[in-house]
This record gives sequence, C-alpha cells and structure tokens, in this order.
Amino acid sequence: MPKALFFDIDGTLVSFDTHRIPASTIEALEAAHAQGHQIFIATGRPTAIINNLGELQQRNLIDGYVTMNGAYCFVGDEVIFKSVIPAEEVHAMALFCEGRNIPCIFVEEHTLCVCQPDEEMKRVFYEFLHVNAVPVVSPAEVAQKEIIQMTPFIRAEQEDDIRPATPTCEYNRWYPSFADVTSKGVTKQRGIDEIIRHFGLSLEDTVAFGDGGNDISMLRHAGIGVAMGQATDEVKAAANYVTAPIDEDGISKAMKHLGIV
Repeated sequence: MPKALFFDIDGTLVSFDTHRIPASTIEALEAAHAQGHQIFIATGRPTAIINNLGELQQRNLIDGYVTMNGAYCFVGDEVIFKSVIPAEEVHAMALFCEGRNIPCIFVEEHTLCVCQPDEEMKRVFYEFLHVNAVPVVSPAEVAQKEIIQMTPFIRAEQEDDIRPATPTCEYNRWYPSFADVTSKGVTKQRGIDEIIRHFGLSLEDTVAFGDGGNDISMLRHAGIGVAMGQATDEVKAAANYVTAPIDEDGISKAMKHLGIV
C-alpha cells in the first residue's frame, strides 16, 4: 500500500550544517515517489521563506505542503486549509512585544513583516535561514493585516509572560530563540489531517519525519513517526522509530528500514 510521507524541512530534509538536502535523501525520495508514495512537506516555515527545497521541487517530488505548523496547507494552487489568528490577539501580541522591545515576525498568506527587529532576529532569518530583508512595520500596521502565524523572539521560559495576551493561540518551537504561534489546535497534526482528507488517504498509511519540538504532534499522530538521530529526547520519545542524524543519511536509512524504498 502506498504511503503518505510527511517531512519537516529544517534538521530533517535540510541539514543545519550544510544548509543542503543530503544526496542520499534526494535519492530515497525519488525512489519512493517512483513507487507511488506521496511526499508532503510539513514545516513551520511560511511559503514566503521556503527557499531550500529547489532540488525536490525541480524533480516534481512534492505533492502538497503543510506550512506555518499546519495553519496553511495547499496542494498546487489550491489552498485546502487556512486558519487566521483573531485580530485582537495579533494586536495584543504586537503591543506586548513593542512594550518589551521584543522582535516579532507576523506572517500573512504570502508575505511576512517584523516589529522591533534586533540582531538575533537578523542573525536567524538573514544569516541562518537565508531569508531576504523582512519589511519593518509598526504594531498599528500589523493590526490591519490578516495574520496566520506570529513568531515572537522569546525563549521557552518567557512564554508564560505572553500567553495571557493570546488565550486562543498555540505555541510551538523548533529553534530556541523563538516560538511559532498559531490558532489553538493548529499544529502539524492538523495539517496531516487536512492533507489526508483532501486526498482520501488513511491515517494508518502516513509516516512523519521530524526533529524539533513542533514535530511532536505529527510524530505521535501519524501511522508511524520517525525522529531524526540528533533530535532531543522528548522528540525521540514521541516517535515509533529513531533513525540516524540527518548528516548520517538518516532519512535514507529510515525509509529502507521501513521498507518504503
């Protein structure tokens, strides 16, 4: 039975060290696709900054996308799910971050902007994620936008300070410097459900691959959850199988172990 394969990007498909997709991963995905398995992206990144999958896109290996941690899912040009954060909570987050001089990225359907950028935000987005310059806006400007995901630059221990301002939001993180914030109940697990509903697939035929805290929900939810070898113990505990690290052919080894290729 063909499988629906869901892959996180950073640390799963794309190496944090080389910023490239390992050759063994590309070969395994090509082989899986040729055998009828469907390949889906499941990432915290918004579409506007998915800039490192060219080697897969050029080969037409991607059948659909779960982006913004499940808040925006699409297949080709068709948007199959979108969850907008309530405007009052977007405004509250903008004012909260402004009052504490905390950077916060605000993501619309096709664009993103930032309030209070600092050196850490620039290091992560410009140098690490290779994102082009993000427009700077004021909290008043943000309040006029339809926001799907917010990314305040707070550490885990600071989340309790911000949560009261966003009571209907969900917090996930895949990098220590920031949290990705979506509407409550919107996670990569929700994204998997929207994709399989669209294609008429069964949850038992899904396999999810991830390495970060924002992958935990989908690793637990999928028919099989695969954690990368460099993942934290918490992520590994959520998986059915732990493979080698990304830079040691982890995806290829897992797919062979599971009989996918």
